[in-house]
Amino acid sequence: MNQPNSLTKEDIRKAVRDFYGRVAQSGGDVQTITGCCGPSAQSSLKLGYSPGDLAAAPEGSNMGLGCGNPQAIASLGPGETVLDLGSGGGFDCFLAAKQVGSAGMVIGVDMTPEMIAKARANAAKAGVSNVEFRLGEIEHLPVEDESVDVILSNCVINLSPDKEKVFREAFRALKPGGRLAISDVVATGQLPPEAMQEIAALTGCAGGAGDVSTLRRLLENAGFEKIRITPRPESREFIREWMPGLGVEDYVASASIEAVKPGAGSCCATSCCGGKDLA
Repeated sequence: MNQPNSLTKEDIRKAVRDFYGRVAQSGGDVQTITGCCGPSAQSSLKLGYSPGDLAAAPEGSNMGLGCGNPQAIASLGPGETVLDLGSGGGFDCFLAAKQVGSAGMVIGVDMTPEMIAKARANAAKAGVSNVEFRLGEIEHLPVEDESVDVILSNCVINLSPDKEKVFREAFRALKPGGRLAISDVVATGQLPPEAMQEIAALTGCAGGAGDVSTLRRLLENAGFEKIRITPRPESREFIREWMPGLGVEDYVASASIEAVKPGAGSCCATSCCGGKDLA
């Protein structure tokens, strides 16, 4: 798994927290912070969101920081409780809130106070009542055991220096039969040392990417079943746009990551997983 040897876990957490705090304060303009192109809100159209999705979410919630569309694989249903790991400005939370309806609940967790403040302001501005944003680390989720039906995450888990703990926490929080629906970047090769030492590569969703076999092993060790990790080679185009000149597009790709917590009578045979077989 990619991780610069000179950086401790706390170094990485602080770098990520500081970077995304500045992103929140800038209104999502990554270019003013990094000097590189970075993602944009409109890049969401390339990631699988529709113009309707962009129009439906509160203004300012879509900060263009994702690398896919976890909603597309989540098959959310009315009344479900959804947890978003690294919720940022709340974009995926607001889309999920519409799908689960007034009987459902969406919880967004982010470790950056500025992002939580922004997401809460977005919710208040839009009058969305079935969304709650909580400050916390995804390695220490502020939710009760077996309290959520679905966990979403969009280009965040790669930023964690302790992915094993993230997946164990996700397993703890899910109800039996609950499922993961994640969009993230995965490593397809070892990043060159010069790229690994760039904090921008970490905060830009590349330096901490795990390879498919490692992520599968971590998910299995946490207890998940029906694991499916599907890289998207076409994602290299927009990854190149995010970090021009570093060449990271040759070593990482966006992927969909799906998994199920065993129990509740084989959930994925029913409509709660959209009838899909994730094996």
